[in-house]
Amino acid sequence: MPVHSCMLLRSRAEALAFPTGDIVLAFCECCGFIFNSAYDPEMRGYSSGYEEQQSFSTRFNEFSRELVSDLIDRYGLKGKKVLEIGCGKGDFLATICELGGNEGVGIDPTCDPQRISGPAKAHLKFIQDYYSQEYASIEADLVCCRHTLEHIPDTRDFLRMIRRSIGYRRNPTVFLEVPDIGRVLREVAFWDIYYEHCSYFTLDSLIRLFEGCDFSVLRAHKGFDNQYLLLDAQPVAGSAVLNGADGDPEQTARDISYFKAHYAAAIESWRRLLRDARDRGKRVAIWGSSSKCVSFLTTMGITDEIDAVVDINPYRHGKFLAGSGAEVCSPECLRLKHPDIVIIMNPIYREEIRRDLQTMGIGPEIVAV
Repeated sequence: MPVHSCMLLRSRAEALAFPTGDIVLAFCECCGFIFNSAYDPEMRGYSSGYEEQQSFSTRFNEFSRELVSDLIDRYGLKGKKVLEIGCGKGDFLATICELGGNEGVGIDPTCDPQRISGPAKAHLKFIQDYYSQEYASIEADLVCCRHTLEHIPDTRDFLRMIRRSIGYRRNPTVFLEVPDIGRVLREVAFWDIYYEHCSYFTLDSLIRLFEGCDFSVLRAHKGFDNQYLLLDAQPVAGSAVLNGADGDPEQTARDISYFKAHYAAAIESWRRLLRDARDRGKRVAIWGSSSKCVSFLTTMGITDEIDAVVDINPYRHGKFLAGSGAEVCSPECLRLKHPDIVIIMNPIYREEIRRDLQTMGIGPEIVAV
């Protein structure tokens, strides 16, 4: 698989030659943690060319603002300090500072302060770097870490570093969000497994990790149509023990067996759909060009079966996807392509995409992964 699925390339040749790495998933029968045992940390190389921004979607922004409002109300985050580790382009941090009148610091090697506008901009500081002990002196009432832990191989060391940074200062709330590997396994969602995602969690394995690093878990639940795991915690003096979770590794083992048993059939089912469409002279487009799309295309070895890959993120237009070499276009290109089938890479966006297609006067069959 391409070592980065959100890194966009300037030419098809560059995209086809992009470095690849192996994925060999391993499973801890004691705690339920799943990880890529073949992952090479030297390949991480995140930079400003890494384009993961999701805030061009109305549906995603609704989720983000609901999440922010809940955190503000639940933990009294008004006029406070917020630190976001792995802030991406800074959208979430800007929202929580805008709605709560907070001050924010975002740390991420891919951050781009020029992307941020609006009233919160004056209250934000961005550091284009990986989080490390160097930034332990940054105090915050809320420490956010969203869709970052799955990119880190030494998850316990990383979380313990955050715990040491907090020290014995007044207890901040730590909020973390990662994908749910349980859903991926049960749905045989092979397109949700990427090289840069080297660490995978179920809800209980995530709780175990936090409680083993001297945090008390305040709340742990699922969100975004059960695709994400969300966890709130506060530091404590000693480790707690999770009660009633002994069965989780066994359940994860059963989910793994199900995934392994159905993996090949799931891939063949999609290949058959694309072959049938081609044989019937139908045009197929993919809506959504980020990690799911890269994994979907690369896993199946798809090149010529897709007539267009589109995305609403304008920073992706005219760039090429690692692995497949597909060019990303604006959704407007579908006016000319007239696809018969549009494969959408996340079913949660179905209605939003359907409305956009309808506005363009296009009525293809919509098929969600």
